[in-house]
Amino acid sequence: MSEHYYTKKPSVAHDLHTIEETMRGRKYVFTTDAGVFSKRGVDYGSRLLVETMQFAEGARVLDVGCGYGTMGLAAAVLAVRGSVTMVDINERAIELAKSNAARNHISNVHIMQSDLLAQVMNQSFDVVLTNPPIRAGKETVHRIFEQAHEVLVPGGALWVVIQKKQGAPSAVAKLETLFTKVEEVERDKGYWILKATK
Repeated sequence: MSEHYYTKKPSVAHDLHTIEETMRGRKYVFTTDAGVFSKRGVDYGSRLLVETMQFAEGARVLDVGCGYGTMGLAAAVLAVRGSVTMVDINERAIELAKSNAARNHISNVHIMQSDLLAQVMNQSFDVVLTNPPIRAGKETVHRIFEQAHEVLVPGGALWVVIQKKQGAPSAVAKLETLFTKVEEVERDKGYWILKATK
């Protein structure tokens, strides 16, 4: 099987690109590379989640599977008085996210390598965001949901983007076993934006 982005140390040759993206009216410049998710541009699901998510300016946000930083950095701009912790198993993605934070002059972020939420289970957050690594399998995706529930404060919310054909209905069913309220906030081009409130 070919290597994919849910890999601790990608071995594929580097192929650096610089892309420009506008999300929620702000322009971002990102460096991307081979071996990370959606290297050619911000994928539609992540963009839809960025355009849909809502939380307080002072929120403590966690981005699970941050990749090269698209959702987490956009969240940090929204949480202007708060902070965003960004985690990914992929060390190449983490290095890119750090350089992209600096390049876009975003400082209220903490970026670290972590297998799912392993490195942050002792912390608490108001918001968790994830475009989960579908290719890692349903068990991994559901573990993200379970761990997110553990680190969220009461009343906190998990925001998820997932395609219908890649398991959105089963994701809803799993979330409903964990969270007090699960809402489908947006649906577009086969992508569902789900908000699960603890």
